[in-house]
Amino acid sequence: MPSKKSARLAALTVAAVCSAASTVALTTPAHAATVAVHDIQGTTRVSPYAGQAVSGVAGIVTGVRTYGSSKGFWIQDPNPDADPATSEGVFVFTSSAPKVAVGDSVTVNGTVSEYVPGGVSTGNQSVTEITKPTVTVLSSGNAVPAATVVNKKSVPAAYTPAGDPAANNSVNGLTLRPGTYALDYYESLEGMNVQVADAGVVTATDPYSELWVTVKPHENDTRRGGTLYGSYTSQNTGRLQIQSLGATADFPVANVGDTLAGVTSGPLDYNQFGGYTLVANQLGTLKSGGLERESTRKQKKDELAVATYNVENLDPSDATFGEHAAAIVNNLKSPDIVSLEEIQDNNGATNDGTTAADVTVGKLIDAIVAAGGPRYDWRSIDPTNNTDGGEPGGNIRQVFLFNPQRVSFTDRAGGNATTAVGVTEVQGRAQLTASPGRIDPANTAWASSRKPLVGEFVFRGRTVFVIANHFNSKGGDQGLTSQYQPVVRSSETQRHQQATLVNAFVKDILAVEKKADVIALGDINDFEFSGTAQILEGDGTLWSAIKSLSRNERYSYDYQGNQQVLDQILVSRSIKHDGDFEYDSVHINSEFHDQISDHDPQILRFQP
Repeated sequence: MPSKKSARLAALTVAAVCSAASTVALTTPAHAATVAVHDIQGTTRVSPYAGQAVSGVAGIVTGVRTYGSSKGFWIQDPNPDADPATSEGVFVFTSSAPKVAVGDSVTVNGTVSEYVPGGVSTGNQSVTEITKPTVTVLSSGNAVPAATVVNKKSVPAAYTPAGDPAANNSVNGLTLRPGTYALDYYESLEGMNVQVADAGVVTATDPYSELWVTVKPHENDTRRGGTLYGSYTSQNTGRLQIQSLGATADFPVANVGDTLAGVTSGPLDYNQFGGYTLVANQLGTLKSGGLERESTRKQKKDELAVATYNVENLDPSDATFGEHAAAIVNNLKSPDIVSLEEIQDNNGATNDGTTAADVTVGKLIDAIVAAGGPRYDWRSIDPTNNTDGGEPGGNIRQVFLFNPQRVSFTDRAGGNATTAVGVTEVQGRAQLTASPGRIDPANTAWASSRKPLVGEFVFRGRTVFVIANHFNSKGGDQGLTSQYQPVVRSSETQRHQQATLVNAFVKDILAVEKKADVIALGDINDFEFSGTAQILEGDGTLWSAIKSLSRNERYSYDYQGNQQVLDQILVSRSIKHDGDFEYDSVHINSEFHDQISDHDPQILRFQP
């Protein structure tokens, strides 16, 4: 999933100005027709009046948006028809601050448009709007149409219909079945005044003043109050994004497990950053669930503790070194080996050719010592400038930290940004040709992506091979609310190629030394049930140890109301079959509004 702090357009809203790149090409405007809102919305996702001029569209103003690039207001017809598939609400796009108020009775003349948030290339559904409006206020202070209650009984259990194969699997032309499919149900309420009550928070408040709730608290619920994304067919129908039409300062600062007690109500919108969104006129009262950050246990003397932690674009200018250090020392209990992902170079995003990261790593090591931890040693390989993806100029890479009082690193010259590491046999044992080294860095599978870092460690006389990974991100994949169903996950093609190379490298080690201890870990950017994980594990070469946990504990990331696995530690047969290991997903970030990274660290303890 893309980082929650990645660049995005105007905070809080759909990116909005209608353009050729973001509107569905439909019919040429015709003579204005006098129609009702439900006529405009129709029984499919695309209005039968799209591209046409309409007049005299009557309704009561239910919400006014005066900020961002999507300024406008919602109206709802207080005289609904009898068809549950036709919404009674619609958004009127004004482009500038609208001159209406909630409770105004209005008529609108304008052109019906189907706006696709983020542009057609995203695959997002479109929002039916009236654009270029002329608005007449008939009266003010009218009662707003009662909010439709959205709850566990009203939202269907099935998530979405399959798209029409003749339309590239689009659902746009399918007649809505709101009693059968959740996405059809939400679409049938697009633009209408809706409400949820006593809704549990399943994604914490983010920097853009938005959070996610569920109206189905027992739908794939996790131990700490979230909702688990456990398969491609478990999209979780009860999730709904919450934004607000009020002041940002008044938006609740919530963690997973909290509750918006009472009623939260407002128009139902659809936006680029999560799909169906309740834009609240009224917010429930925040009730704390008391969630606390987890800590793992300290490894025993004869246990090797190996962890992975994505520190999210850490560079020397960041203010989070002390917090990351405290997490490593206090929550992870100073693991023997830590694979760090997203360590940036010495001047971060400054794009001047700098690739070294010794200042960044040194600052973190010093902070760990100051927090009461060991003075870690470290190994890494600087990437070639701007070839490994991530923030331009940042040159993110993986770094090994290791506690020299507990474990030693076997240095073997020859590893650099462009040289492929290999495996040789020495006295019947597997040995890397370079340590640290990189797996096949010239392979196109690693284009604009991080190359795996490989190293040999020795713990109590036993060699352990560790492969630190940061696979291709999910950026560019269609969202779960896409008009195309099933959604296209285009980014996984490259991850499958990457997984194939890592699996082949592990097989090279095991071909020489069948019982070698091998660990492949890091930000895999894919789920434990994914094709990527299956390729990594291929033929029992590796096994994702997070699967040793109960299902409601298997997550390291929280995205749009779904808790999921992106970070993994995979182990070779010798470690798995020995059975004397312990895995922990240490939840310190993903569930909290004040996270220092959007990933939770993972840790494995075993006896080599």
